[in-house]
Amino acid sequence: MRCAHSFSRIMILPPSWYNEAMSEMLHIVCPSCAGVNRLPSSRLSEGPKCGKCKRPLFQGEPVEMTNATFDRHISRNDIPVVVDFWAAWCGPCKMMAPLFARAAAQLEPLVRFAKVNTDQEQGIAGRFNIMSIPTVIIFRAGQEIARQAGALDMSRLVSWVQSQI
Repeated sequence: MRCAHSFSRIMILPPSWYNEAMSEMLHIVCPSCAGVNRLPSSRLSEGPKCGKCKRPLFQGEPVEMTNATFDRHISRNDIPVVVDFWAAWCGPCKMMAPLFARAAAQLEPLVRFAKVNTDQEQGIAGRFNIMSIPTVIIFRAGQEIARQAGALDMSRLVSWVQSQI
């Protein structure tokens, strides 16, 4: 008995298709609507947009997180999430805020930067035992992987984050 299928035609796909298919697929939470997007890691730096709200997935600034969005961003993002726990009355927090924003612009899309106002989101601050502010925590796959209490200058913040991811 012979097989009826012919193997004389082999489809050759362009290398770009192969590279994209073979690159790691990542879940990225939209900073605007909190929708979870799936995209190849090779496309992170191409300005991807959310499939739900069509806004950019990376905006070069920290995401304000609340009780409603915190767990989704921490557990569903496949990139590390760097969270600044801060308060409006805190002098060192005010000093560090523009540096944190500049670090977000520099390190995205490899890392998501976010902020939690500890006065408004006391439940989140309590869950992570935030005793002093500012405190910066890096999360990966829903787990805390590093913590730094106290204000950091720009170069120390960037080098600390890079050393942890």
